[in-house]
Amino acid sequence: MITGAHSIIYSTNPEADRAFLRDVLNLPNVDVGGGWLIFGLPPAEVAVHPSNQNDVHEFYLMCDDVNALIAEMRKRRVTCSEVKDQGWGLLTQVSLPGGGKLGIYQPRHARPNVLTIPAGPAPAKRTAKKSAKKGIVRRTTRKAVKRVR
Repeated sequence: MITGAHSIIYSTNPEADRAFLRDVLNLPNVDVGGGWLIFGLPPAEVAVHPSNQNDVHEFYLMCDDVNALIAEMRKRRVTCSEVKDQGWGLLTQVSLPGGGKLGIYQPRHARPNVLTIPAGPAPAKRTAKKSAKKGIVRRTTRKAVKRVR
């Protein structure tokens, strides 16, 4: 039923932040047209926390050793916040070139098994042009995407 997750980082400078994810964090990616990159991520997990309001979401990356990550980021002249022990993990925030921050933590909590997808035919590759023809996504500007229903 579920085959993956798609996370979005909003940025005032998406080109710089895409370059950071590609060149500094070395995330695998595909260009779906015009420099619009979609990045592959390692296995993911999701949790539901109590809140006084809905539609509040957070996005974190995880690592095995937060201090080693910070040392590597320093070599690349990337600023990281001081490590905070949150109990559930050791958290730092990496400064993105677009001005935002990305939380990365070393988890201390139990980790679920990775969801496995039964093998089947490979999904058909879609180009941005084919997707637009199918009414899936239409690019209104390079910085904005309008969902078509």
